[in-house]
Parts: sequence; structure tokens; C-alpha cells
Amino acid sequence: MDKKLKLPHGEIELPAFFPDGTYGIVKCVDNRDLEEARINGLVMNSYHLLSKPGIGILKCIGGLNNFTGWSHPILTDSGGFQVFSLIKTNPKYGEIRSNEIIFRPDGGKDKIIFTPERCIQEQFNYASDIIMCLDYCTSPEDTYEENEFSVEVTIKWAKRCKEEYENQLKMRKIPNDKRPLLFGIIQGGNFKNLRKKCAEELIKIGFDGFGFGGYPVDKDGKLILDILEYTASLMPDDKIKYAMGLGKPDGIIECYKMGYNLFDCVIPTRDARHNRLYVFDEFDGTNLNYSTYYILDDIHSKEKAPISTDCDCYACKNHSRSYLYHLLKVGENTGYRLATIHNLRFYSRLMEKLQGKCEPK
Repeated sequence: MDKKLKLPHGEIELPAFFPDGTYGIVKCVDNRDLEEARINGLVMNSYHLLSKPGIGILKCIGGLNNFTGWSHPILTDSGGFQVFSLIKTNPKYGEIRSNEIIFRPDGGKDKIIFTPERCIQEQFNYASDIIMCLDYCTSPEDTYEENEFSVEVTIKWAKRCKEEYENQLKMRKIPNDKRPLLFGIIQGGNFKNLRKKCAEELIKIGFDGFGFGGYPVDKDGKLILDILEYTASLMPDDKIKYAMGLGKPDGIIECYKMGYNLFDCVIPTRDARHNRLYVFDEFDGTNLNYSTYYILDDIHSKEKAPISTDCDCYACKNHSRSYLYHLLKVGENTGYRLATIHNLRFYSRLMEKLQGKCEPK
């Protein structure tokens, strides 16, 4: 497929990594920091935005880009995963039915009804560049029967999402070159026949891209490589292949080789807030060699060198490890900002390397 993805708020070169901006912000950094780290797209969370700041405010202001001041593409998830995980943890939070999700945020009488139609309507109100269908996510320990039901529901909801998507385009009179993209999500757990059934039915409905649904790791935290690769093989090669929530560097490399070209995860920003930094050793286009280190180890307290000598991020060009160690040791927010900027630039450099834009030093 084309290596450039044209979206209402700009072009994205593939492969691409979108950091997590759950509530409309990537923690510890601002839009200028993101742009200087060469981040060109963000993922935001439909469910959390529904409650804070609320759909009324976002609709009034004209969507997420106007609200946040971020001028580049935004992908919003359906919100179904968060609702599912809460209900799975404690049934008092609601129930998943074949036609809708009943969610009780406080475990009481008040409820929110999630339907495929509402999922699409909200994301249009967010003015998202990429919209995700509502799906039924399963967990790694779920049975074949539970995954079979998940696939049936996911297909049914995907049809309704596509119908509502077309309705919204007509109602809002959005021209084809300005329309958001709509992605379907392939469920089926670790059962290849269910993955195949789900993929085939979603392809019949017709989407701009397809996401790997469910958990990409097993109970031990290891990537389920065979299912990831098999699912990628089911996706049309002329469509976006989205490895949802997958973000460790070596995992991205593995999935890129399988054909995935869009990634997102909280890992680079969360690790930065936990003082874990990423640096390249060397990279030849097929093998990734990188290191991580804990910046608060005493060895860095007197280190004059930057986080990485070959990194061009703001933190590395202007500050030493010693200074970053000091900032984090005394709990200064600037330390978390600098660490986050560096890790995000590491990930954008990884994408550039996969795009063939730069060579290892």
C-alpha cells in the first residue's frame, strides 16, 4: 500500500507510532514538545473523554483538535475496551449484551448505554481522523465459546458501525477527501478459525484498516507471535494493519515484519515517568539493538554525557545525564518532561529507521 496515509489533519508516513493522549494530553509534555520529537499523530480515549471534559464541551468547541490545539491527526478508540475491562473485573459495573453494552460507572443505578451507533456518533463529534468500530474484546483466559460469541457480536456491531458511519457522512455533508477513516477490529482470541471468520466478515463489510483485537500477549506477558502473524496475513495488504496497544520496540519490529504498519502504546511515556530511558545501540533495518537504563542509578549522578550521544532530541542536545538525574531525584516535573521527550523521540526515530529515512551511525 501507499507509504503515506492521507487524513483530514495531515499526512502520516508509515509505519507510524501514535503515543497515548488519553484525556487529550500526552502526560508531561505539550504540543510543541511532541512536534519537536517528530510525533505526527496521537491516540485519544473515547470513553474517558466522554466523561472528562464531556461530549457536550467537545461538540461545542468543534472537536479534539480545536479543544487541544493539536493540529495533526488523532485516532480515537471506541471506548469499548475500557468498559469491557471494568465489567470483566466486576459485574456490578454492567453487562455486555448482543446489541449493546450497559455500563454503570459507579456500580449503582445510573447507567450509560453504549451502542455501535453512539460509538460512531461520538467519534464524529470528536472530529477524529481515524474512527474505531465498537467491538467485543476478550481476555487471554476466555474459552472458545466466549470468543465465538465475541466474534459474532463484533461482526454484528461492525455492520451497524459502518451503517452509522455512512449516515454521518451524508448528514454532515463531508466530502470524500475530508472523511475520517473507519477501522474494523478482528477478534477471535487464540483461535485461528475464529480470527479467520471475523476477518472475512469484516472485509465483506469494507473498512479502511483493520486492528488486531484482544490481548497481543499471553499470561506470561510474551507476544503471541503466531496469532499476531496469522491475523496480519488475513488483513488486505492495501489496508492499514494496526497492532493495537503494542509498543515495546522489539515487539514493534517483529510486528512490522509481519506487515503491521500502525502502532500505539503507553510504554514510552509511562517508562519515562518511571525513570526508564531507551537508547539505540545499532540498527541495520532488520535487527534492533537497543538498551534501557534507569536514570536514577547512582552511576549517572556525575555523568556529563547526554542520555544518548546520537539522539537529536531537546533533552539530549541541551542536558546531561547528571542534570536529569538531579531533576528526577528532587522530583522536578521538568525531569519527567525531558525523559518523556527523549523516549518519544526514540520511538519516532525507530519509525524513521523502518521507513528507511536514516542509517545507523
